[in-house]
Amino acid sequence: MDFIMNPWPWWFSGALIAATMFALLFFGKQFGFSSNLRTICAIAGAGKRVKFFDFDWKSQAWNLMFLTGSIIGGFVAKNFLSYQEQPVDISPKTIERLAEMNFQAPTGMQPSELMDWSNVLTIKGFLILALGGFMVGFGSRYAGGCTSGHAISGLSNLQLPSLVAVIGFFIGGLLMTHIILPMLF
Repeated sequence: MDFIMNPWPWWFSGALIAATMFALLFFGKQFGFSSNLRTICAIAGAGKRVKFFDFDWKSQAWNLMFLTGSIIGGFVAKNFLSYQEQPVDISPKTIERLAEMNFQAPTGMQPSELMDWSNVLTIKGFLILALGGFMVGFGSRYAGGCTSGHAISGLSNLQLPSLVAVIGFFIGGLLMTHIILPMLF
């Protein structure tokens, strides 16, 4: 049990992702979490009104099972297979940069100034979430997939549009980290 409860090395998940991608390539499937939203909308009948949702959703049932397993697996890991949450081990330089933006050192996975429910109820917090959600949704649709679909599945299939999308994701992340977030806080 101690093996399961302690953090695993970074390369272990990489090996599992590679094995999963080989299996998906072998069976001719493509991976992406945002495609599950399209499938759920198709199941709900959105295909009767919008052509984008009019497709054979049953061919994507395996991806819904992957989504369901991910949610259940995350719940089990968080609630039954982890010790008490310990502060994230981040560099002193990062803690210093966070302090410059009035963030305390994280005691969990994210700074509470960003990821606390009380922040959602403020105008600033609501606007950040709404704008961020819109940008993620628009970007996923505009790019033809989400970060997991492009960065994992698309790059594994050597698709040039996925390489362009992933470069765009990194540029967006750098802009958010070094320009936009410091302006907001």
